[in-house]
Amino acid sequence: MDTSDSRTPPPSPSPAPCQPATGGRGALEDPFGLWLQRGLHQLYDSVANEPIPAELLRLIEADRTADKSADKSRDCG
Repeated sequence: MDTSDSRTPPPSPSPAPCQPATGGRGALEDPFGLWLQRGLHQLYDSVANEPIPAELLRLIEADRTADKSADKSRDCG
């Protein structure tokens, strides 16, 4: 007879002890994390601060209104 119960989910794995904590100051005090954060900011801050092109904003808004009208038509039918 099989002693395992297939209906019982396996236990969730515990986080690895060497992984940095998500959020909080622990990640900022880690030398690699600090180096990585500074490097990424140095590379990408100027790109992130650029204005979003008007054509992209128009496309996003058009998609948003299309989704809303599709949702309304699904609710009515």
